[in-house]
Amino acid sequence: MEMPKHALGNSAISHLKQPRYLSVLNQLGCSSLHGQVFFGVTAKTAFLFILPQYNVSVPSADSETVHYHYGPKDLVTILFYIFITIILHAVVQEYILDKISKRLHLSKVKHSKFNESGQLVVFHLSSVIWCFYVVVTEGYLTNPRSLWEDYPHVYLPFQVKFFYLCQLAYWLHALPELYFQKVRKEEIPRQLQYICLYLVHIAGAYLLNLSRLGLILLLLQYSTEFLFHMARLFYFADENNEKLFNAWAAVFGVTRLFILTLAVLAIGFGLARMENQAFDPEKGNFNTLLCRLSVLLLVCAAQAWLMWRFIHSQLRHWREYWNEQSAKRRVPAAPRLPARLIKRESGYHENGVVKAENGTSPRTKKLKSP
Repeated sequence: MEMPKHALGNSAISHLKQPRYLSVLNQLGCSSLHGQVFFGVTAKTAFLFILPQYNVSVPSADSETVHYHYGPKDLVTILFYIFITIILHAVVQEYILDKISKRLHLSKVKHSKFNESGQLVVFHLSSVIWCFYVVVTEGYLTNPRSLWEDYPHVYLPFQVKFFYLCQLAYWLHALPELYFQKVRKEEIPRQLQYICLYLVHIAGAYLLNLSRLGLILLLLQYSTEFLFHMARLFYFADENNEKLFNAWAAVFGVTRLFILTLAVLAIGFGLARMENQAFDPEKGNFNTLLCRLSVLLLVCAAQAWLMWRFIHSQLRHWREYWNEQSAKRRVPAAPRLPARLIKRESGYHENGVVKAENGTSPRTKKLKSP
């Protein structure tokens, strides 16, 4: 049963009408009447931007729980959090990354990559912690069958829907940040590739009601990306520190394998055995053979592309390393020049004085004048 329209806004207004809140409003110059009119007019619009929309009361064993589904109003909420993310991006850049980069004295190329990795380290770390908390509290890790059982997962808990809205807001905010950060033209295609890749996967999981599977895959992907960008930050601080890159290289391949296995297990086997396989967009059911094959093809193609880029970069890195080592071996040691023979006077030296062969000094004695 759907909740009354603006029920959450009315409850907030009645809560703010309590005497302790009204006294604060009076101190600020707002009477109770003005406060009621003010909150009555703006609360509906404010909650449209701040809170997720389309709340539905779902009956449970003990009582009713509030869940959410998606709709066009989500675009307004996403737009609001895009501006919030831009502000947070500027704060991290101004008060953390700029101060660190000044001490490191990086070149322009390294400075751009340092800023990129610094921002993504903060985002990936917060997303991993948040995503792990969601999948644990919702029981998706302890019960893997919940990833495909009771599909379609139209009604989402508050924290699941809010997580997806914030994820979409972050990756959409990354597009104007390419201009704000003055990213070099050579770097724009590479950054556009992974931004669009994240947007397609996150929006696809959200709109196709595969939110549970999407959470697990994002947890795996973000953990690997966090390790990579941490390794790059340590490398900028000390170019001899490459241990984290080796750890990331080992985790990267394992993560690709886990993502492919989980996607095939949930989509290829789990959803394929569900009884309800009718295409019904109104009810949120996309469990058809064509949709399953399209999703699997997208996931497999993305993982294969990432793996190909990884192998290509590793081979190039190893080739450069062996070329440097072979170049060092080919350079012969500088030959020692023979000591230059100095023509000395006849005789030998003794304590810095030239002596004749018979022990007398070779210098001619001056004759005393008579």
